Amino acid sequence: MDKPVEIKFKRLRKELNHIPLPSYATKGSSGLDIYAALEKPITLFRGGIEMIPTNISVEIPEGYEIQVRPRSGLAAKHGIGILNSPGTIDSDYRGEIKIIIINFGKEDFIIQPAERIAQLVVSKVYSAKFIETEELNDTKRGEGGFGHTGR
Repeated sequence: MDKPVEIKFKRLRKELNHIPLPSYATKGSSGLDIYAALEKPITLFRGGIEMIPTNISVEIPEGYEIQVRPRSGLAAKHGIGILNSPGTIDSDYRGEIKIIIINFGKEDFIIQPAERIAQLVVSKVYSAKFIETEELNDTKRGEGGFGHTGR
């Protein structure tokens, strides 16, 4: 098994140090649960968007990113999602991780302090070099786009 990627983190406000750190729920989890660093509950109104603080900033090694993804339970049970899913935290970002949550549900949703609000997935990043050209190789699909093979 590969050695885990080490990611340094810093808590930003000491009064919120009781908020749990990101953690894997099970041995087989690919995403770490991240928690709302709130002092009191907030209401996410139906159709509303909120940027939820986590009280954490990170130092991601170069060549990696952290993707922010929704929690399936919140999505399935309450219609709660991540607006820019998956969000990307770049290796050179040092600000607080904030989660942009949207309520697609039919009811208002109350976010509690220390509630699990999203998942963080550490991923390898590959750099690409774009090369301008006049011609591209042909393929069987060609320019066939959305729905080109049927429904």
